[in-house]
Amino acid sequence: MTVTVRPATPLDAATILRFVRELADYEKAIHEVEATEESTRAAIFGDGSVTHALICEREGQAIGMAVYFFSYSTWQAKNGLYLEDLYVTPDARGSGAGKALLRRLAQIALEKSCGRFEWSVLDWNESSIRVYEAIGAEPQKEWIRYRMAGETLAAFARG
Repeated sequence: MTVTVRPATPLDAATILRFVRELADYEKAIHEVEATEESTRAAIFGDGSVTHALICEREGQAIGMAVYFFSYSTWQAKNGLYLEDLYVTPDARGSGAGKALLRRLAQIALEKSCGRFEWSVLDWNESSIRVYEAIGAEPQKEWIRYRMAGETLAAFARG
């Protein structure tokens, strides 16, 4: 069965949220999901949004998604494409859906003259790591990712 990839539309907000929740559950972080259908729709499709999404379908049924945005590399003086989330339903894994989403993102990166296409993966997610390495992606082991959120972010911003 053939898989197809298309740009997401506002009508896909509920599907995207369902996939986000399923991904968070798989990543053992469902308790961290604060998104609602309305906030998802506004964040991805609202005026001024810098976030984009793709939907992967098989026989007209959504089986996966990718949520991404454009970053910037000062060293390259070029935009980059950052994949925030990639998800394929368990029954569709191994169907080529993940690779189709990744390939479409790579095409978008080239269409937009991006110098890189990047994403993160949990260190225990060995099946995904194998896929990424099989397509030629390389881990960036010299970098440590940092994050501020919630009250820590607010307190630091206040000074």
